Amino acid sequence: MIKDKIKQLLFPQLEKPKEKQVEFLSGTFSEKDQLSPGYFNLENPKYFEIDQRFYSTLLIVNYYREQTDLILKTLIDSNLDLNISVFYEKQNPYKIIKDLTYHIGTVSVELKDGNQNKSDIDIAAFTYNDAKYIRRGIQVNGEDFYFLYIYIMTYAKDEKELEFLLSRLEGLLESKGMQTRRAYFRQEKSFLASLPLMLNSKEVKEVTRRNVLTSGIVSTYPFISSSICDENGIFVGTNLYNHSLIFINKYNTEKYKNANMCIFGTSGAGKSFYTKLLIIRHYLWGIDQYVIDPEREYEKMCQVLDGTLLKIGPSSQTYINILDIRKESVEDSEKGYLATKIGKLIGFLNLIFGELNEEEKAMLEEKLIETYRRKGITFEDTSLKNANGDFRAKEQMPILEDFYAILAEDEQTKKFKIKLIPFIKGSLNFFNHHTNIEIQNKLIVADIYELGEDNLKYGMYLFTDLFWDKIKENRQQKKAIYMDEIWRLIGITSNQEVASFIYKIFKTIRKYGGSGVAITQDVADLFSLESGIYGRSILNNSSIKTFFSLEEENIKTLEKYMTLSEKEKIEIKSLKKGECLMCVGDDHILTKIESSEIEKQIIEGKWMDEENNNSYWE
Repeated sequence: MIKDKIKQLLFPQLEKPKEKQVEFLSGTFSEKDQLSPGYFNLENPKYFEIDQRFYSTLLIVNYYREQTDLILKTLIDSNLDLNISVFYEKQNPYKIIKDLTYHIGTVSVELKDGNQNKSDIDIAAFTYNDAKYIRRGIQVNGEDFYFLYIYIMTYAKDEKELEFLLSRLEGLLESKGMQTRRAYFRQEKSFLASLPLMLNSKEVKEVTRRNVLTSGIVSTYPFISSSICDENGIFVGTNLYNHSLIFINKYNTEKYKNANMCIFGTSGAGKSFYTKLLIIRHYLWGIDQYVIDPEREYEKMCQVLDGTLLKIGPSSQTYINILDIRKESVEDSEKGYLATKIGKLIGFLNLIFGELNEEEKAMLEEKLIETYRRKGITFEDTSLKNANGDFRAKEQMPILEDFYAILAEDEQTKKFKIKLIPFIKGSLNFFNHHTNIEIQNKLIVADIYELGEDNLKYGMYLFTDLFWDKIKENRQQKKAIYMDEIWRLIGITSNQEVASFIYKIFKTIRKYGGSGVAITQDVADLFSLESGIYGRSILNNSSIKTFFSLEEENIKTLEKYMTLSEKEKIEIKSLKKGECLMCVGDDHILTKIESSEIEKQIIEGKWMDEENNNSYWE
């Protein structure tokens, strides 16, 4: 299976049986040897070198007396290559109080004697007040007493870049009221202190030790950049600020109110790449996925993943009947097959005939009921079952031509008949066939590229209806529907009936274990129908919102419907390809989308079958 092949390539460690390990290496080349660097160079006291990379450490030796902000926030948000190591050593409060009391008493005597000069008296008074403040914090406020040590190590490819980074760090730290000292002649000890080994040697402790109470420790809290690391989540990318890994499990109902997503971005910004990456990774999870593809972007990926490709257009030999009533369209515990279907068909007819008034809707509904009645289908659900109890076959359903004939019988509806001619006898007659395919696959891609710009909305609605029925089939199975260029269904070219149907999907898909994914580059068009009601509803009903680079006009439209800071608006406009602002609840995270080389080849249509050394396509 190609799926197994991809798993083997992505996760080779899962496929290697233990008994096939090369045993002659045992005892001569360990895992420790694999992790160890090739060489160390400690000859220069200003830095040290490991495998052609230069490292140097800054020691924080003093701070503002009163910190009202997180002192490490500026550093963490700087996007510099650095490691920050913070040590807290809790001290015995009884010993500290004893020493402080002795110090307070001694200094108090000196202040009373007044035999020192004014400068010495000021210093003594300063330490006297500090000692009393610390003792009061421990005795009255119940705080603990700590020694604090902070080391900041940076690294670069050459000495010139290293010096630039050190100077920049010193400027940032000074702006936050921190005095620094370069760890000359202490580089090795400082490097070890910056590793996750809990090694804080005496040589650097003596330089950097400072007192701090529990309340002061808050200002050194380092985990201030938003991050997402959901248990059992899929890897999405890295935080642009601190390079932390981002894992998202959108099906985690305890954390997310729904699994819906919005993916917005200009052409070429990376939204299609990201969408395909999600499809590949969720495919390995075994999730049912349905993709509406108006631009023929997913065909090659579908082939690699053994998916089902549905094409509809003039050259297509596969057909989907819009008048089909499917067994899965109503759950076992519910009733009303025909009523449910007519509601959807009114939306489809709205796309063909234009916005219908209530009288026209009523006339068309009457003709639809008659169309089904002549095939023996009524509002009684039992009429959809054959004598043996099986659900009706696809060939027993009416098609558009049957509806067309009934419209022709009434003078009031003949005007609608004329607009149906392209669907019955003209360029769109592929809509006028019985369904001739069975759809059972983990990945189904609906290619509607051949429909052309003006007719894409019909294909999108047809497959949305089909996929919605598939989603309702089994509540226990996780699934997702991807609607690319969704603005065609809820934008100005659509209508209220269709937009309501799409909104219903996003609002209720959670109950069926599903996820709706809205993808578009035309953000302004998304909010163009009914003053943006439907676009806003879909945005608000998506727990995860991903914004790639957008134009100024689209950003202005977007800020009307959600809260974005001035900084975030600037960032969205200046994002590079493959970078995005990910909004997950209250967390707004600048993210770089990451993929493996194999995933990139699959997405770009260059994946090779290694066994046959042949490309899946030319």
